[in-house]
Amino acid sequence: MITNAEKLFRDLKKKEIESDLVVVGGGIAGVCASIAAARLGLKVVLVNDRPVLGGNASSEVRLWVLGATSHMGNNNRWSREGGIIDELLVENMYRNPEGNAVIFDTIILDKVIQENNITLLLNTSVYHVLKKEEDRIYAVEGFCSQNQIKYTLSAPLFVDASGDGIVGFLSGAAFRMGAESTEEFGEKFAPSKEYGELLGHSLYFYTKDTGKKVKYIPPSYALKDITAIPRYRGFNTNEFGCRLWWIEYGGRLDTVHDTEKIKWELWKVVYGVWNHIKNSGEFPDAENLTLEWVGTIPGKRESRRFEGDYIIRQQDIVEQRVHADAVAFGGWSIDLHPADGVFSEKPGCNQWHSKGIYQIPLRSLYSRNVKNLFLAGRIISSTHVAFASTRVMATCGCIGQAVGTAAWLCKSKSLIPATLLVKENINNLQQALLRAGHFIPGIIHNDSFDLVAAATLTASSELHLNELRDDNLFKTLEVSFGQLIPLLPGKVPTLIVQTEAEIETKLEVQLRISRNINNYTPETILETLSFEMSPGRNCIQLNFNQLMPEKGYAFICFLKNPQVSLHFSEQRVTGILSVFNHINVAVSNYGKQSPTDDIGVEAFEFWCPKRRPEGQNLAIKIEDGLYPFSVENIRNGIGRPTTHPNAWVADYNDPSPSVTLNWSGPKRIKCIEICFDTDFDHPMESVLLGHPERVMPFCVRNYSIIDQSGNVVYKKEDNYQSLNTILFDEALVTDMLQLKCDHPSKDTPVAIFAIRCYEN
Repeated sequence: MITNAEKLFRDLKKKEIESDLVVVGGGIAGVCASIAAARLGLKVVLVNDRPVLGGNASSEVRLWVLGATSHMGNNNRWSREGGIIDELLVENMYRNPEGNAVIFDTIILDKVIQENNITLLLNTSVYHVLKKEEDRIYAVEGFCSQNQIKYTLSAPLFVDASGDGIVGFLSGAAFRMGAESTEEFGEKFAPSKEYGELLGHSLYFYTKDTGKKVKYIPPSYALKDITAIPRYRGFNTNEFGCRLWWIEYGGRLDTVHDTEKIKWELWKVVYGVWNHIKNSGEFPDAENLTLEWVGTIPGKRESRRFEGDYIIRQQDIVEQRVHADAVAFGGWSIDLHPADGVFSEKPGCNQWHSKGIYQIPLRSLYSRNVKNLFLAGRIISSTHVAFASTRVMATCGCIGQAVGTAAWLCKSKSLIPATLLVKENINNLQQALLRAGHFIPGIIHNDSFDLVAAATLTASSELHLNELRDDNLFKTLEVSFGQLIPLLPGKVPTLIVQTEAEIETKLEVQLRISRNINNYTPETILETLSFEMSPGRNCIQLNFNQLMPEKGYAFICFLKNPQVSLHFSEQRVTGILSVFNHINVAVSNYGKQSPTDDIGVEAFEFWCPKRRPEGQNLAIKIEDGLYPFSVENIRNGIGRPTTHPNAWVADYNDPSPSVTLNWSGPKRIKCIEICFDTDFDHPMESVLLGHPERVMPFCVRNYSIIDQSGNVVYKKEDNYQSLNTILFDEALVTDMLQLKCDHPSKDTPVAIFAIRCYEN
């Protein structure tokens, strides 16, 4: 029987869920935060207001994931973000090298649902915050439009990774919108007076060739006057998706509350653009093209930014300032867009690069006035100028893993985020992150529980790099070329290279280093050699008199001369890389960064690799050889090339490469972790851009682990991931372990960054 009260009012079904951590927002930041916390044992509720995970990287928006690598268009070598975001991108490379956004959806979802500690709520919008104290959240309430259930989600800790900061806003967390003035933080790139203009939203479209003529009739709301878009002459039939990131609008509006209005304007633009391409008569190659997909929600760039105990600013990025509480890093350019977006007469963006990557402190990843609220993604504590760099998704994923791990430490010690700043807690947090494959520039993994520290290490061989084979592959010096080689302090070894000259000409070769040895900007010229080239083949010997001042990478730079070609090699080695002073317009790289005014950024040259199958190393002979590939590198605490390769590399001719660990007595080993080389220089864009390979050429595919009795206790075939974690049901008791590997290929030897062993 229906009561009178029910006739007047019916409430929705309600469900209460208690957990250790509630993460609001299922973009890259929220996903990485959730997985990080869940893997450390926290019960996590991940709430997302969309039907798919991934945020701007999902099939709903289809923006590629990028971060410090910046399309390989800057000087940030080996800078792809590590840990969980790396795991996702490497998995996507293996399953989806074509860059299908729908497949990337499944990869992200797959990673989340494999974590038993995560309760995933899709299509669920958080709309209310509950507090028992002014500065602490007790619970959030959300509504799922698909099952008509109202959820109350309670936890001691919360992560706002929602993009617009819905939890932070409703909880009363301090926030900002718009640009700060130069005066407030001393940022030279900031405006003289603060303003409310923001970066706008973008909407993408995909096209498809049907093989037959397709007629297009635009909707009534399509933009009629294509000349209202100053860059309309730049449209063509080849570019679509997020290559057209500059179809942007909304910077002068409220990018939270005017989102629907902004979306409609972008729809007008997209359908007007397509009408222009199909029906203007200027694009006959569009005859068989159809509009396969148009986004239904815009990709957002900027709205609220919340205040932590520290606000990241321009100087942190450009000067690469060091923070004791560093837990993540960034490296994208300071990338600001005109407020009028696609309707602006100005260029679509203005990117200013730093010479290297920079640290992101924990103090910027929690609210300064809501005690149990972490911040992740683009809403972290930064100025408008610094936000222009920190906002990109791979950086957000790196931040997400940091806060998910920080939440675990808070829960295990009954702390709130701000109390993690004690030195012991920060050290524990940093070490936990590094163990999980995360990377924090300047921080070394030093785990007292790692049994490898007490082992005697031997290797079947160590690569002594005396030469890179000449494969009769020639490249003309259309632009200046540089070969990075790792050196120790002291005399530079004599180098022998082969050249081909078309006419009598002069070739200049420079020995360069970075002013900051942790960077890869070769702005310091130590010495210049000049050689007279005769027509035909020339063998030149490079004898540099200047000394290498400290351990690090030197650049052997061959200056531009189109009349000269160099010999190159197909051999590739971990930590050895070639770079070119070429142009990458996609990231405002025109060979040299030349700021016109005093805007607080530096002028310098770009020396960047080329994507495979290009990017071969110089064919070179090295007298006395290079010896940076010691087996001791596997316990130096650095899981990628930095100032040196940091890897054990086996000799090319070693028929059975292996590392052996011996202890003075039996050890109980329950867990083994191995870090492989998945080429941290490759940006691995998640969508649209295709990639030439599914597995990075440096990655060890096949390996086995053998105990003191000769038993194979573990065997892996077809590996492609960076970090392999091996857990045994029963602990091994042994005083010896051996890791045997197959070379990835005849041209690329085995390389291992780390082996770690634990009792638990």
